[in-house]
Amino acid sequence: MKTNKIVFYVSTGLLTVLMLFSASMYVFNHEEIVKAFTNFGYPTYIIYPLALAKTLGLVALWFFQKKRIVEWAYAGFFFNFVLAFFAHYMIGDGEQMGALMALVLLAVSYIFSKKVNQ
Repeated sequence: MKTNKIVFYVSTGLLTVLMLFSASMYVFNHEEIVKAFTNFGYPTYIIYPLALAKTLGLVALWFFQKKRIVEWAYAGFFFNFVLAFFAHYMIGDGEQMGALMALVLLAVSYIFSKKVNQ
């Protein structure tokens, strides 16, 4: 049981660092993110709501006890990472490994959250 908790906390912690970095880039390096979103063909008005959604998803993962909210947070991150992976892959900028790494961390966090909460 102790190993499961360690793996859960390490993977969720790394995922948290990655998402906080991403959300802070959306806010503090807004002009570069606008260029990236424009290259993807995405509307730029979703940058701030996406940063807020990432932050709220992290709050849900760490502090909410209701399974339904946590499941929605994991689902939201899953769709975000899959869509980010394919967006980077389709424009060919070579930046899809960050999304893939986030997807792996998310999967590990999700699997071990189930083991810890059993």
